[in-house]
Amino acid sequence: MAGTGTAHLRPQQDALLRVEDLVVEFAAAGRGRVHAVSGISLDLLDGETLGLVGESGCGKSTTGRAIMQLPPPTSGHVTFDGVELTELHGAALRRVRPRMQMIFQDPISSLNPRRKVGDIVGEGLEIWEIGDKQSRNEKVDELLATVGLDPESARNRRPHEFSGGQCQRISIARAVITEPKLIICDEPVSALDVSVQAQILNLLQDMKARYQLTLIFIAHDLAVVKNVSDRVVVMYLGKICEVAPPDDLYRYPAHPYTAALLAAIPVPDPQIRPAEREHVAGEIPSPVAPPSGCRFRTRCPKAQERCAAEEPQMREIAPNHFIACHFPLGPGETLPSRNGAGRTAAAN
Repeated sequence: MAGTGTAHLRPQQDALLRVEDLVVEFAAAGRGRVHAVSGISLDLLDGETLGLVGESGCGKSTTGRAIMQLPPPTSGHVTFDGVELTELHGAALRRVRPRMQMIFQDPISSLNPRRKVGDIVGEGLEIWEIGDKQSRNEKVDELLATVGLDPESARNRRPHEFSGGQCQRISIARAVITEPKLIICDEPVSALDVSVQAQILNLLQDMKARYQLTLIFIAHDLAVVKNVSDRVVVMYLGKICEVAPPDDLYRYPAHPYTAALLAAIPVPDPQIRPAEREHVAGEIPSPVAPPSGCRFRTRCPKAQERCAAEEPQMREIAPNHFIACHFPLGPGETLPSRNGAGRTAAAN
């Protein structure tokens, strides 16, 4: 699964965003380097929502920040609306920023606690000198109302006076106010209660349609991603393992890791004990010294010698369904486990 390749990319002229061979590395505490993202490629069409999923630590958020050049990647190419972002610096890069925005995971800490909500939401308009003071205030009130907050009540209050869900609504208003073409949503609902998650997801869908947005939706919850995505990319330890439309991915997961993630989705059945459900054994290897070949092989029940010697390449196994695995699961095939048990590869 942990593979490379660009077979899943669509024609460059059709893509609003195209990422090729993205690499992000950090200096480790001590010797070595952290291989956070290792040569991944993805693309995004105008008006599309791309779901980016995987376990914590797989490089999802790092990928989103690298696309935004926060900080710039170690190597690779990021082309947004025909502009190569990795070649931009200083003022040239700042001019692109209003068209690319980000919604962060922690809605409260992402807002300046010293500033009033009206100033936070309208900051982008002020920085770029868009309109006069009156038109900016009207735009702020419009966005606050659109995300479900009373402008008169919210404008002069500070973030600590709002709940987590309300702060995320403020973050969404701040991201949309400069009329961007792309918004990267970095786990925007993971810090919220389940009841509030549905409200924020519905709000994002409404905002996408109203303002003609293109979204990258980063999450570790595949159940959430299925409902909002047009295409899903599954990551593991800095690599892409599977790319497919959500219905295909959930119905016929071809990679053992994807099947294991789907098996981990909670089942609302009191008769099923969590300890009895199938799961991936072992710990995630260190990104400082990732395994050779397929990075998932140390936890994969189907791993063979070839997996250690040869890194799998991305290939198409069905229309619009791509996988980087030497031994993919077929429709209806069971996923073997270390103890000999198995589960079907078809998700309900």
